[in-house]
Amino acid sequence: MRRLLLAAAFALAALPALAQDWSPTRPIRWIVGFAPGGVGDTTARIVGAKLAEVLGQPVVIENRPSAGGILASETVARAAPDGQTFLLVTSTAASAPHLFRAMPYHAINDFTFVSQVASFPHIIVVAANAPYRNLQDLIAGARANPGRINLGSVAVGTALHLSLELLKSMGNIPAEIVTYRSTGDLLNATATGDVTAAMEVAATTLGQISGGRLRALAVTSPARVSVLPDVPTVAESGLPDYNVITWNGMAGPANLPRPIVDRMYAELRRVMAMPDVRDRLLPLAVEPAANGPEAFRAMLVAETELWGRVIRAAGIERQ
Repeated sequence: MRRLLLAAAFALAALPALAQDWSPTRPIRWIVGFAPGGVGDTTARIVGAKLAEVLGQPVVIENRPSAGGILASETVARAAPDGQTFLLVTSTAASAPHLFRAMPYHAINDFTFVSQVASFPHIIVVAANAPYRNLQDLIAGARANPGRINLGSVAVGTALHLSLELLKSMGNIPAEIVTYRSTGDLLNATATGDVTAAMEVAATTLGQISGGRLRALAVTSPARVSVLPDVPTVAESGLPDYNVITWNGMAGPANLPRPIVDRMYAELRRVMAMPDVRDRLLPLAVEPAANGPEAFRAMLVAETELWGRVIRAAGIERQ
């Protein structure tokens, strides 16, 4: 009995070391539910290249675009839990269960969450020649002229659209929300005054702000962003409880062994702290954010509940 107890004690003591012993034996697939070129895809490619260096295996970014990122998510949910296939989880994962009548996987239970990777704020912009100098001006203008101001975002049900619905609700803004097929269409409509103000990802608007085509009124994050230090947050602009960021992270299939999770999280945390990674992400208003398995899962659960309430309040029907 004494020998058995000693063996068990040694086995338990060895667990942390074993967690670092796992290494991939072939290229890793990191599935992205969007076409190449977006902020999430760019982030995955920057981070994936560094992960490949520290893991000793290529990290292949595989784009599988579809509505709600469902195709990419289903691919990973059905993959073997062997550490060779991961998903770039995005904010869409929190809204999709409330937007689609049926999904071929459970948005939380069919995945093992590794860590958040990055976060990036949305930004409210108007045309450079618009009369609104700040968010307070825009809200006051909307209240003084009910129904005459419109607010734009890309397609219904996206994180941008839902962020705008939340802003409209919390700010008591009597304005119509108009959706566009693409970011390019939305920003063109904003610059020409066809739409009064737009909600977009900060990274996609930086060029037009610096080029003088658009004016930034506020960012949705809890703190100002380093690339736009003079642009206040929505919270600073009169809505202290408003705090919205878009984020992405890494998840694997359900039942991914803990040693794999721990190794991947450790390497993600290491990569996100690298100066050359930060130097490439921060100018895009993308903030590295490795928070770990439990915190990442809890964040997704909380946001799923939040966006469910927003979607129901907005009357958005399931597709």
